[in-house]
Amino acid sequence: MSNSTDFARQTIRNLIELGVSDFVISPGSRNAPLSIALYEAKTRGLIELHIKIDERGAAYYALGISKATNNGVAVICTSGTAAANFHPALLEARHANNKLIAITADRPERLRKTGSNQTTDQVGLFPNITSYDLIPGISFEIKDGPTHLNIQFDEPLLSTDNHDWLSGLKIVAPKTRLENPKSLTVNGNGLIVVGHDRGTFAVQEIEKFIESAALPAIAEDPLSFKSAIGHASAFLSDEFVRGYLKPDYVIVIGRTTLSRSINSYIASAEYSYVIDPRISLIDTKRTATQVFFELPKLEVQILNPSWISDWQEITKIAATEISKDQSWSEQVALSTITAGIPDGSALFVGSSRPIRDIEAFARPRNGLEVFANRGLAGIDGNLSTIFGIANGFERTFAVIGDLTFLHDLTALLTPPDVNLTIFVIDNNGGGIFSTLPQAGADGFEDIFATPQNQDLIKLISGFGISVSKVKTTSDLNLAIAHNKSGLHFVVIEVPTRAKMAENLASTYTRVSSAVRIGLNLA
Repeated sequence: MSNSTDFARQTIRNLIELGVSDFVISPGSRNAPLSIALYEAKTRGLIELHIKIDERGAAYYALGISKATNNGVAVICTSGTAAANFHPALLEARHANNKLIAITADRPERLRKTGSNQTTDQVGLFPNITSYDLIPGISFEIKDGPTHLNIQFDEPLLSTDNHDWLSGLKIVAPKTRLENPKSLTVNGNGLIVVGHDRGTFAVQEIEKFIESAALPAIAEDPLSFKSAIGHASAFLSDEFVRGYLKPDYVIVIGRTTLSRSINSYIASAEYSYVIDPRISLIDTKRTATQVFFELPKLEVQILNPSWISDWQEITKIAATEISKDQSWSEQVALSTITAGIPDGSALFVGSSRPIRDIEAFARPRNGLEVFANRGLAGIDGNLSTIFGIANGFERTFAVIGDLTFLHDLTALLTPPDVNLTIFVIDNNGGGIFSTLPQAGADGFEDIFATPQNQDLIKLISGFGISVSKVKTTSDLNLAIAHNKSGLHFVVIEVPTRAKMAENLASTYTRVSSAVRIGLNLA
Protein backbone atom coordinates (compact mmCIF):
# COMPACT_ATOMS: atom_id res chain seq x y z
CA MET A 1 0.00 0.00 0.00
CA SER A 2 1.30 3.45 -0.94
CA ASN A 3 1.25 5.85 2.00
CA SER A 4 -0.05 8.54 -0.38
CA THR A 5 -2.93 6.35 -1.57
CA ASP A 6 -3.89 5.46 1.99
CA PHE A 7 -3.54 9.09 3.11
CA ALA A 8 -5.76 10.35 0.26
CA ARG A 9 -8.41 7.73 0.98
CA GLN A 10 -8.48 8.55 4.66
CA THR A 11 -8.77 12.29 3.94
CA ILE A 12 -11.67 11.80 1.55
CA ARG A 13 -13.37 9.43 3.97
CA ASN A 14 -13.06 12.01 6.77
CA LEU A 15 -14.58 14.71 4.57
CA ILE A 16 -17.50 12.49 3.54
CA GLU A 17 -18.16 11.65 7.17
CA LEU A 18 -18.15 15.39 7.95
CA GLY A 19 -21.01 15.78 5.48
CA VAL A 20 -19.13 16.98 2.39
CA SER A 21 -20.92 15.55 -0.65
CA ASP A 22 -19.69 17.76 -3.53
CA PHE A 23 -16.10 17.71 -4.76
CA VAL A 24 -14.59 19.68 -7.64
CA ILE A 25 -11.25 18.60 -9.09
CA SER A 26 -8.85 20.04 -11.63
CA PRO A 27 -6.68 17.34 -13.25
CA GLY A 28 -3.06 17.10 -12.09
CA SER A 29 -0.33 14.67 -11.14
CA ARG A 30 0.38 15.39 -7.48
CA ASN A 31 -3.33 15.31 -6.62
CA ALA A 32 -3.76 11.95 -8.42
CA PRO A 33 -4.28 9.96 -5.17
CA LEU A 34 -7.18 12.28 -4.27
CA SER A 35 -8.67 12.20 -7.77
CA ILE A 36 -8.68 8.40 -7.88
CA ALA A 37 -10.14 8.13 -4.37
CA LEU A 38 -12.89 10.57 -5.31
CA TYR A 39 -13.73 8.65 -8.47
CA GLU A 40 -14.09 5.50 -6.39
CA ALA A 41 -16.42 7.31 -3.99
CA LYS A 42 -18.44 8.63 -6.93
CA THR A 43 -18.91 5.16 -8.42
CA ARG A 44 -20.37 4.07 -5.07
CA GLY A 45 -22.91 6.92 -5.25
CA LEU A 46 -21.49 8.61 -2.17
CA ILE A 47 -20.56 11.98 -3.69
CA GLU A 48 -21.09 14.29 -6.64
CA LEU A 49 -17.85 14.79 -8.58
CA HIS A 50 -17.29 17.78 -10.87
CA ILE A 51 -14.30 18.20 -13.22
CA LYS A 52 -13.04 21.69 -14.15
CA ILE A 53 -9.71 22.24 -15.92
CA ASP A 54 -9.21 25.86 -14.79
CA GLU A 55 -8.41 26.04 -11.08
CA ARG A 56 -9.72 29.58 -10.61
CA GLY A 57 -13.03 28.68 -12.25
CA ALA A 58 -13.14 25.39 -10.32
CA ALA A 59 -12.88 27.25 -7.01
CA TYR A 60 -15.67 29.65 -7.96
CA TYR A 61 -17.80 26.74 -9.16
CA ALA A 62 -17.36 25.05 -5.78
CA LEU A 63 -18.15 28.37 -4.12
CA GLY A 64 -21.42 28.56 -6.05
CA ILE A 65 -22.44 25.10 -4.85
CA SER A 66 -21.57 26.10 -1.29
CA LYS A 67 -23.65 29.29 -1.54
CA ALA A 68 -26.63 27.32 -2.88
CA THR A 69 -26.45 24.49 -0.34
CA ASN A 70 -24.87 26.23 2.67
CA ASN A 71 -22.73 23.12 2.92
CA GLY A 72 -19.01 22.48 2.78
CA VAL A 73 -17.74 21.94 -0.79
CA ALA A 74 -14.19 20.83 -1.58
CA VAL A 75 -12.10 21.93 -4.55
CA ILE A 76 -8.87 20.02 -5.27
CA CYS A 77 -5.81 20.80 -7.36
CA THR A 78 -2.18 19.87 -7.91
CA SER A 79 0.79 21.83 -6.56
CA GLY A 80 2.42 25.10 -7.65
CA THR A 81 0.64 27.88 -9.52
CA ALA A 82 -2.52 25.75 -9.67
CA ALA A 83 -2.98 26.28 -5.93
CA ALA A 84 -2.58 30.06 -6.20
CA ASN A 85 -5.61 30.22 -8.50
CA PHE A 86 -7.86 29.31 -5.54
CA HIS A 87 -7.12 32.59 -3.77
CA PRO A 88 -9.84 34.88 -5.27
CA ALA A 89 -12.66 32.45 -4.46
CA LEU A 90 -11.26 31.86 -0.98
CA LEU A 91 -11.28 35.61 -0.33
CA GLU A 92 -14.92 35.81 -1.43
CA ALA A 93 -15.73 32.81 0.78
CA ARG A 94 -13.98 34.37 3.76
CA HIS A 95 -15.85 37.65 3.58
CA ALA A 96 -19.17 35.96 2.76
CA ASN A 97 -18.59 33.19 5.34
CA ASN A 98 -19.09 30.41 2.78
CA LYS A 99 -17.85 26.87 3.49
CA LEU A 100 -15.29 26.45 0.72
CA ILE A 101 -12.65 23.77 1.35
CA ALA A 102 -9.51 24.25 -0.75
CA ILE A 103 -7.38 21.11 -0.96
CA THR A 104 -3.94 21.63 -2.48
CA ALA A 105 -1.71 18.64 -3.18
CA ASP A 106 1.93 19.23 -2.25
CA ARG A 107 5.32 17.59 -2.29
CA PRO A 108 6.93 16.56 1.01
CA GLU A 109 8.22 19.38 3.24
CA ARG A 110 11.84 18.26 2.73
CA LEU A 111 11.63 19.38 -0.92
CA ARG A 112 10.62 22.96 -0.17
CA LYS A 113 13.22 25.61 -1.04
CA THR A 114 15.39 23.02 -2.81
CA GLY A 115 14.47 23.93 -6.39
CA SER A 116 12.30 20.85 -6.70
CA ASN A 117 9.91 21.06 -9.64
CA GLN A 118 6.52 22.66 -9.02
CA THR A 119 7.30 23.22 -5.33
CA THR A 120 6.66 26.41 -3.39
CA ASP A 121 5.59 27.20 0.17
CA GLN A 122 1.89 26.46 -0.09
CA VAL A 123 1.31 26.55 3.67
CA GLY A 124 1.08 30.34 3.92
CA LEU A 125 -0.42 30.83 0.47
CA PHE A 126 -3.76 32.13 1.77
CA PRO A 127 -3.34 34.57 4.68
CA ASN A 128 -6.23 34.73 7.19
CA ILE A 129 -7.67 31.43 5.92
CA THR A 130 -7.67 28.55 8.40
CA SER A 131 -4.95 26.26 7.05
CA TYR A 132 -3.59 22.80 7.83
CA ASP A 133 -0.32 21.38 6.52
CA LEU A 134 -1.21 17.70 6.54
CA ILE A 135 0.85 14.56 6.84
CA PRO A 136 -0.51 11.19 7.98
CA GLY A 137 -1.64 11.37 11.60
CA ILE A 138 -2.50 15.09 11.66
CA SER A 139 -6.22 15.87 11.99
CA PHE A 140 -8.21 18.86 10.75
CA GLU A 141 -11.51 20.60 11.40
CA ILE A 142 -14.06 22.12 9.02
CA LYS A 143 -15.86 25.16 10.42
CA ASP A 144 -17.87 28.02 8.96
CA GLY A 145 -16.01 30.00 6.34
CA PRO A 146 -13.21 28.69 4.12
CA THR A 147 -10.60 26.10 5.06
CA HIS A 148 -7.31 25.19 3.37
CA LEU A 149 -5.96 21.64 3.52
CA ASN A 150 -2.42 21.39 2.12
CA ILE A 151 -1.61 17.69 1.78
CA GLN A 152 1.96 16.41 1.48
CA PHE A 153 2.11 13.40 -0.84
CA ASP A 154 5.33 11.43 -1.21
CA GLU A 155 6.25 8.98 -3.94
CA PRO A 156 4.92 6.47 -4.88
CA LEU A 157 1.63 8.31 -5.36
CA LEU A 158 -0.47 5.34 -6.49
CA SER A 159 -1.13 1.79 -5.39
CA THR A 160 -2.76 -1.32 -6.84
CA ASP A 161 -4.48 -2.01 -3.50
CA ASN A 162 -8.24 -2.18 -3.98
CA HIS A 163 -9.60 -3.02 -0.52
CA ASP A 164 -13.03 -1.60 0.40
CA TRP A 165 -11.93 1.57 2.17
CA LEU A 166 -15.41 3.14 1.99
CA SER A 167 -17.31 0.58 4.05
CA GLY A 168 -18.86 1.53 7.38
CA LEU A 169 -19.08 5.28 6.75
CA LYS A 170 -20.73 7.28 9.53
CA ILE A 171 -21.95 10.72 8.47
CA VAL A 172 -21.76 13.25 11.30
CA ALA A 173 -24.81 15.50 11.52
CA PRO A 174 -23.85 19.20 11.34
CA LYS A 175 -23.96 21.08 14.61
CA THR A 176 -26.89 23.45 14.94
CA ARG A 177 -26.12 27.05 15.79
CA LEU A 178 -26.82 27.71 19.45
CA GLU A 179 -28.68 30.98 19.83
CA ASN A 180 -28.63 33.05 22.98
CA PRO A 181 -30.13 36.31 21.76
CA LYS A 182 -29.56 39.49 23.71
CA SER A 183 -32.19 42.19 24.10
CA LEU A 184 -32.28 45.58 22.40
CA THR A 185 -34.63 48.40 23.33
CA VAL A 186 -34.82 51.35 20.92
CA ASN A 187 -36.61 54.67 21.20
CA GLY A 188 -37.85 57.09 18.57
CA ASN A 189 -37.95 56.82 14.81
CA GLY A 190 -35.78 54.06 13.39
CA LEU A 191 -35.14 51.97 10.33
CA ILE A 192 -33.81 48.51 9.47
CA VAL A 193 -31.25 48.17 6.65
CA VAL A 194 -30.58 44.66 5.30
CA GLY A 195 -27.39 44.08 3.30
CA HIS A 196 -27.44 41.77 0.29
CA ASP A 197 -26.08 38.67 2.02
CA ARG A 198 -28.18 39.32 5.13
CA GLY A 199 -25.28 38.83 7.50
CA THR A 200 -25.55 35.07 6.76
CA PHE A 201 -29.05 34.91 8.32
CA ALA A 202 -31.92 33.18 6.51
CA VAL A 203 -34.58 35.29 4.80
CA GLN A 204 -37.24 33.80 7.08
CA GLU A 205 -35.32 34.82 10.21
CA ILE A 206 -35.05 38.41 9.03
CA GLU A 207 -38.67 38.57 7.86
CA LYS A 208 -39.77 37.55 11.35
CA PHE A 209 -37.46 40.18 12.89
CA ILE A 210 -38.80 42.94 10.61
CA GLU A 211 -42.41 41.94 11.24
CA SER A 212 -41.98 42.00 15.01
CA ALA A 213 -40.19 45.37 14.87
CA ALA A 214 -42.88 47.00 12.68
CA LEU A 215 -40.21 49.40 11.40
CA PRO A 216 -39.58 50.50 7.80
CA ALA A 217 -36.95 48.26 6.20
CA ILE A 218 -34.60 48.92 3.28
CA ALA A 219 -33.19 45.81 1.59
CA GLU A 220 -30.24 45.89 -0.80
CA ASP A 221 -31.91 42.77 -2.20
CA PRO A 222 -35.54 43.89 -2.62
CA LEU A 223 -36.35 40.62 -4.39
CA SER A 224 -36.35 38.66 -1.13
CA PHE A 225 -38.40 41.05 1.01
CA LYS A 226 -41.80 42.03 -0.42
CA SER A 227 -42.48 44.44 2.46
CA ALA A 228 -39.21 46.34 1.96
CA ILE A 229 -39.14 50.04 1.10
CA GLY A 230 -38.70 50.27 -2.67
CA HIS A 231 -36.34 52.60 -4.54
CA ALA A 232 -34.73 53.95 -1.35
CA SER A 233 -31.28 54.40 -2.86
CA ALA A 234 -32.89 56.63 -5.53
CA PHE A 235 -34.89 59.01 -3.35
CA LEU A 236 -32.29 59.10 -0.55
CA SER A 237 -29.77 60.47 -3.05
CA ASP A 238 -31.39 63.85 -2.27
CA GLU A 239 -29.83 65.29 0.89
CA PHE A 240 -33.02 67.26 1.66
CA VAL A 241 -35.03 64.04 1.66
CA ARG A 242 -32.37 62.39 3.83
CA GLY A 243 -32.65 65.32 6.23
CA TYR A 244 -36.44 65.10 6.35
CA LEU A 245 -36.24 61.36 7.11
CA LYS A 246 -33.33 61.70 9.56
CA PRO A 247 -33.54 58.68 11.87
CA ASP A 248 -32.90 58.48 15.58
CA TYR A 249 -31.34 55.07 15.04
CA VAL A 250 -30.60 52.54 12.31
CA ILE A 251 -30.39 48.76 12.71
CA VAL A 252 -28.08 47.24 10.09
CA ILE A 253 -28.24 43.50 9.39
CA GLY A 254 -25.09 42.33 7.63
CA ARG A 255 -22.88 44.76 5.78
CA THR A 256 -24.24 48.04 4.48
CA THR A 257 -25.27 48.36 0.87
CA LEU A 258 -23.21 49.53 -2.10
CA SER A 259 -25.34 52.67 -2.31
CA ARG A 260 -23.58 55.87 -1.28
CA SER A 261 -26.90 57.53 -0.51
CA ILE A 262 -27.98 54.83 1.94
CA ASN A 263 -24.56 54.78 3.59
CA SER A 264 -24.78 58.57 4.03
CA TYR A 265 -28.24 58.11 5.49
CA ILE A 266 -27.02 55.49 7.97
CA ALA A 267 -24.19 57.79 9.04
CA SER A 268 -26.74 60.52 9.92
CA ALA A 269 -28.37 58.45 12.66
CA GLU A 270 -27.55 59.28 16.26
CA TYR A 271 -27.40 55.58 17.19
CA SER A 272 -26.49 52.59 15.06
CA TYR A 273 -26.87 48.90 15.83
CA VAL A 274 -25.13 46.25 13.75
CA ILE A 275 -26.13 42.57 13.61
CA ASP A 276 -23.59 40.30 11.92
CA PRO A 277 -21.84 37.14 13.17
CA ARG A 278 -18.78 38.00 11.08
CA ILE A 279 -17.84 40.85 13.39
CA SER A 280 -16.27 38.35 15.80
CA LEU A 281 -13.79 36.95 13.24
CA ILE A 282 -13.68 38.98 10.01
CA ASP A 283 -15.00 42.52 10.41
CA THR A 284 -13.41 42.91 13.84
CA LYS A 285 -12.88 46.67 13.55
CA ARG A 286 -16.46 47.46 12.61
CA THR A 287 -17.99 49.91 15.05
CA ALA A 288 -21.50 50.87 16.11
CA THR A 289 -23.38 51.98 19.20
CA GLN A 290 -23.82 48.26 19.88
CA VAL A 291 -23.02 45.12 17.90
CA PHE A 292 -24.76 41.76 17.97
CA PHE A 293 -23.71 38.36 16.64
CA GLU A 294 -27.32 37.10 16.57
CA LEU A 295 -30.69 38.73 15.93
CA PRO A 296 -31.64 40.28 19.28
CA LYS A 297 -35.00 40.38 21.02
CA LEU A 298 -36.16 43.82 19.91
CA GLU A 299 -38.46 46.19 21.76
CA VAL A 300 -39.45 49.39 19.95
CA GLN A 301 -40.70 52.32 22.04
CA ILE A 302 -42.06 55.80 21.25
CA LEU A 303 -42.49 55.25 17.51
CA ASN A 304 -44.18 58.17 15.72
CA PRO A 305 -47.02 56.82 13.51
CA SER A 306 -46.29 59.45 10.85
CA TRP A 307 -42.79 57.96 10.51
CA ILE A 308 -44.28 54.83 8.96
CA SER A 309 -46.75 56.68 6.75
CA ASP A 310 -44.05 59.04 5.46
CA TRP A 311 -41.91 56.14 4.24
CA GLN A 312 -44.91 54.47 2.63
CA GLU A 313 -45.94 57.66 0.85
CA ILE A 314 -42.43 58.44 -0.39
CA THR A 315 -42.08 54.92 -1.76
CA LYS A 316 -45.33 55.34 -3.73
CA ILE A 317 -44.21 58.70 -5.11
CA ALA A 318 -40.83 57.30 -6.19
CA ALA A 319 -42.37 54.20 -7.78
CA THR A 320 -44.85 56.32 -9.74
CA GLU A 321 -42.16 58.67 -11.00
CA ILE A 322 -39.83 55.84 -12.02
CA SER A 323 -42.63 54.05 -13.89
CA LYS A 324 -43.36 57.16 -16.01
CA ASP A 325 -40.22 56.60 -18.10
CA GLN A 326 -40.24 53.17 -19.71
CA SER A 327 -37.88 54.05 -22.55
CA TRP A 328 -35.33 51.32 -23.25
CA SER A 329 -32.44 51.43 -20.77
CA GLU A 330 -30.36 49.22 -18.49
CA GLN A 331 -32.61 50.14 -15.58
CA VAL A 332 -35.79 49.18 -17.43
CA ALA A 333 -34.16 45.92 -18.53
CA LEU A 334 -33.26 45.05 -14.93
CA SER A 335 -36.74 45.96 -13.67
CA THR A 336 -38.31 43.84 -16.41
CA ILE A 337 -36.16 40.81 -15.59
CA THR A 338 -36.74 40.98 -11.84
CA ALA A 339 -40.50 41.36 -12.26
CA GLY A 340 -40.79 38.55 -14.81
CA ILE A 341 -38.75 35.73 -13.29
CA PRO A 342 -41.14 33.03 -12.00
CA ASP A 343 -41.50 32.17 -8.32
CA GLY A 344 -39.39 29.27 -7.12
CA SER A 345 -36.39 30.27 -9.23
CA ALA A 346 -32.88 31.16 -8.15
CA LEU A 347 -31.34 34.43 -9.31
CA PHE A 348 -27.68 35.45 -9.32
CA VAL A 349 -26.98 39.18 -9.54
CA GLY A 350 -23.62 40.34 -10.84
CA SER A 351 -21.62 43.01 -9.08
CA SER A 352 -21.13 46.53 -10.41
CA ARG A 353 -24.22 48.09 -12.05
CA PRO A 354 -26.79 45.22 -11.98
CA ILE A 355 -26.83 44.94 -8.19
CA ARG A 356 -27.17 48.72 -7.83
CA ASP A 357 -29.90 49.02 -10.46
CA ILE A 358 -31.95 46.27 -8.85
CA GLU A 359 -31.66 47.96 -5.46
CA ALA A 360 -32.79 51.31 -6.89
CA PHE A 361 -35.39 50.34 -9.50
CA ALA A 362 -36.77 46.84 -8.90
CA ARG A 363 -40.12 46.57 -7.17
CA PRO A 364 -39.89 44.57 -3.93
CA ARG A 365 -41.15 41.00 -4.19
CA ASN A 366 -40.36 37.55 -2.86
CA GLY A 367 -40.49 33.99 -4.20
CA LEU A 368 -36.86 33.96 -5.39
CA GLU A 369 -33.61 32.66 -3.94
CA VAL A 370 -31.19 35.50 -4.61
CA PHE A 371 -27.41 35.16 -4.70
CA ALA A 372 -24.44 37.41 -5.38
CA ASN A 373 -20.70 37.44 -4.74
CA ARG A 374 -21.03 40.19 -2.17
CA GLY A 375 -18.22 39.06 0.11
CA LEU A 376 -15.87 41.27 -1.90
CA ALA A 377 -18.19 42.24 -4.80
CA GLY A 378 -15.71 41.18 -7.50
CA ILE A 379 -16.60 40.53 -11.13
CA ASP A 380 -14.17 37.61 -11.48
CA GLY A 381 -15.43 34.04 -11.50
CA ASN A 382 -19.10 35.01 -11.76
CA LEU A 383 -20.00 32.56 -14.54
CA SER A 384 -18.39 29.70 -12.62
CA THR A 385 -20.24 30.73 -9.45
CA ILE A 386 -23.52 30.85 -11.38
CA PHE A 387 -22.91 27.37 -12.79
CA GLY A 388 -22.27 26.04 -9.29
CA ILE A 389 -25.43 27.63 -7.89
CA ALA A 390 -27.53 26.30 -10.78
CA ASN A 391 -26.69 22.73 -9.74
CA GLY A 392 -28.98 23.11 -6.74
CA PHE A 393 -32.11 24.45 -8.44
CA GLU A 394 -34.68 23.34 -10.98
CA ARG A 395 -34.61 26.80 -12.61
CA THR A 396 -31.94 29.47 -12.34
CA PHE A 397 -31.51 32.93 -13.81
CA ALA A 398 -28.58 35.33 -13.69
CA VAL A 399 -27.88 38.88 -14.79
CA ILE A 400 -24.35 40.17 -15.32
CA GLY A 401 -22.48 42.81 -17.32
CA ASP A 402 -20.47 42.20 -20.47
CA LEU A 403 -17.06 42.64 -18.79
CA THR A 404 -18.10 40.26 -16.03
CA PHE A 405 -19.05 37.74 -18.71
CA LEU A 406 -15.75 38.11 -20.59
CA HIS A 407 -13.74 37.90 -17.36
CA ASP A 408 -14.79 34.25 -16.85
CA LEU A 409 -15.12 33.10 -20.45
CA THR A 410 -13.27 29.81 -19.88
CA ALA A 411 -16.20 28.63 -17.76
CA LEU A 412 -18.02 27.99 -21.03
CA LEU A 413 -15.62 25.13 -21.81
CA THR A 414 -17.58 22.87 -19.44
CA PRO A 415 -21.15 24.23 -19.26
CA PRO A 416 -23.52 22.54 -16.80
CA ASP A 417 -26.52 20.45 -17.76
CA VAL A 418 -29.05 22.66 -15.97
CA ASN A 419 -32.00 24.93 -16.70
CA LEU A 420 -30.22 28.27 -16.64
CA THR A 421 -30.81 31.58 -18.42
CA ILE A 422 -28.06 34.19 -18.19
CA PHE A 423 -28.85 37.77 -19.17
CA VAL A 424 -25.78 39.76 -20.24
CA ILE A 425 -26.14 43.54 -20.22
CA ASP A 426 -24.03 44.59 -23.21
CA ASN A 427 -22.93 48.22 -23.12
CA ASN A 428 -19.42 47.40 -24.41
CA GLY A 429 -17.43 48.24 -21.32
CA GLY A 430 -17.49 49.11 -17.65
CA GLY A 431 -20.72 51.04 -17.29
CA ILE A 432 -20.26 51.61 -13.57
CA PHE A 433 -17.37 54.01 -14.22
CA SER A 434 -19.62 56.33 -16.23
CA THR A 435 -21.50 57.05 -12.99
CA LEU A 436 -18.39 57.66 -10.86
CA PRO A 437 -16.26 60.82 -10.47
CA GLN A 438 -13.61 59.58 -12.93
CA ALA A 439 -16.16 59.67 -15.79
CA GLY A 440 -14.65 62.85 -17.18
CA ALA A 441 -11.00 61.97 -16.69
CA ASP A 442 -8.53 62.13 -19.58
CA GLY A 443 -8.17 58.72 -21.15
CA PHE A 444 -11.43 57.53 -19.59
CA GLU A 445 -12.29 55.09 -22.39
CA ASP A 446 -8.85 53.47 -22.31
CA ILE A 447 -8.20 53.11 -18.58
CA PHE A 448 -11.70 52.83 -17.08
CA ALA A 449 -14.42 51.97 -19.62
CA THR A 450 -12.18 49.44 -21.43
CA PRO A 451 -14.49 48.54 -24.34
CA GLN A 452 -13.60 45.09 -25.71
CA ASN A 453 -15.58 45.41 -28.96
CA GLN A 454 -16.52 41.74 -28.93
CA ASP A 455 -19.48 40.13 -30.68
CA LEU A 456 -20.97 38.26 -27.70
CA ILE A 457 -23.37 36.30 -29.90
CA LYS A 458 -20.48 34.84 -31.90
CA LEU A 459 -18.45 34.13 -28.77
CA ILE A 460 -21.25 32.23 -27.04
CA SER A 461 -22.46 30.35 -30.12
CA GLY A 462 -18.83 29.38 -30.78
CA PHE A 463 -19.02 27.23 -27.64
CA GLY A 464 -22.15 25.55 -29.03
CA ILE A 465 -24.39 27.27 -26.47
CA SER A 466 -27.87 28.66 -27.23
CA VAL A 467 -27.97 32.47 -27.38
CA SER A 468 -30.31 35.24 -28.49
CA LYS A 469 -30.24 39.04 -28.52
CA VAL A 470 -32.89 41.54 -27.41
CA LYS A 471 -33.05 45.29 -27.97
CA THR A 472 -36.52 46.19 -26.64
CA THR A 473 -38.65 45.63 -23.57
CA SER A 474 -41.18 43.57 -25.52
CA ASP A 475 -38.43 41.29 -26.86
CA LEU A 476 -37.04 40.90 -23.35
CA ASN A 477 -40.47 39.99 -21.97
CA LEU A 478 -40.81 37.35 -24.69
CA ALA A 479 -37.37 35.92 -23.80
CA ILE A 480 -38.37 35.66 -20.13
CA ALA A 481 -41.77 34.13 -20.92
CA HIS A 482 -40.23 31.56 -23.27
CA ASN A 483 -38.32 30.16 -20.26
CA LYS A 484 -36.07 27.89 -22.33
CA SER A 485 -34.85 24.64 -20.83
CA GLY A 486 -31.13 23.94 -20.69
CA LEU A 487 -28.45 26.63 -20.78
CA HIS A 488 -29.35 29.78 -22.69
CA PHE A 489 -27.81 33.25 -22.90
CA VAL A 490 -29.76 36.43 -23.65
CA VAL A 491 -27.57 39.33 -24.74
CA ILE A 492 -29.31 42.60 -23.89
CA GLU A 493 -28.15 45.41 -26.14
CA VAL A 494 -28.68 48.71 -24.33
CA PRO A 495 -27.93 52.38 -25.09
CA THR A 496 -24.42 53.71 -24.66
CA ARG A 497 -22.75 54.00 -21.28
CA ALA A 498 -22.86 57.79 -21.51
CA LYS A 499 -26.59 57.64 -22.27
CA MET A 500 -27.08 55.32 -19.30
CA ALA A 501 -25.32 57.71 -16.92
CA GLU A 502 -27.35 60.62 -18.30
CA ASN A 503 -30.58 58.66 -17.86
CA LEU A 504 -29.67 57.74 -14.27
CA ALA A 505 -28.96 61.34 -13.33
CA SER A 506 -32.22 62.46 -14.94
CA THR A 507 -34.21 59.77 -13.12
CA TYR A 508 -32.75 60.68 -9.75
CA THR A 509 -33.55 64.36 -10.40
CA ARG A 510 -37.16 63.55 -11.32
CA VAL A 511 -37.62 61.32 -8.28
CA SER A 512 -36.09 63.95 -6.02
CA SER A 513 -38.36 66.67 -7.38
CA ALA A 514 -41.49 64.52 -7.08
CA VAL A 515 -40.70 63.52 -3.49
CA ARG A 516 -39.92 67.11 -2.48
CA ILE A 517 -43.24 68.29 -3.91
CA GLY A 518 -45.07 65.42 -2.24
CA LEU A 519 -43.54 66.29 1.14
CA ASN A 520 -43.92 70.06 0.65
CA LEU A 521 -40.14 70.45 0.70
CA ALA A 522 -39.92 72.16 -2.69
